[in-house]
Amino acid sequence: MSQKNLPVLILAALTVGLAGCDRQVSYSEDVEPVLKDYCANCHTPGSEGFSTSGFNIASYDTVIRGTSLGPVIVEGSAMSSTLYRVIAKQSAVEIHMPPTEPESLAQGRGKVLPDDKVALIGKWIDQGAKNN
Repeated sequence: MSQKNLPVLILAALTVGLAGCDRQVSYSEDVEPVLKDYCANCHTPGSEGFSTSGFNIASYDTVIRGTSLGPVIVEGSAMSSTLYRVIAKQSAVEIHMPPTEPESLAQGRGKVLPDDKVALIGKWIDQGAKNN
């Protein structure tokens, strides 16, 4: 191999290596535990959030189904997905999740969703919101 080809080979190796860094986010291993830990208190049958919105985090199918008003996930676009916008605080303050408004009955019940968990859910949606 000539020295002229070395930079090309290094660049190719880096490209292949970096491509593997953007791993597929798993619903069952990554997203579901976050939803259960941070959202189940209000968004399962019999709870206030479910009664109000119809949003149920009990399974992949119910998450994809969305609320009583329709889907909250646009597969492939976190920024177009209501779920992402409300957890990322990019929506009207009245619908931020978990709620922080003093008049909200659920205020203070939910744990604050850390930024890395918000980003993880956004990445899952951007990757197609797959049931994996």
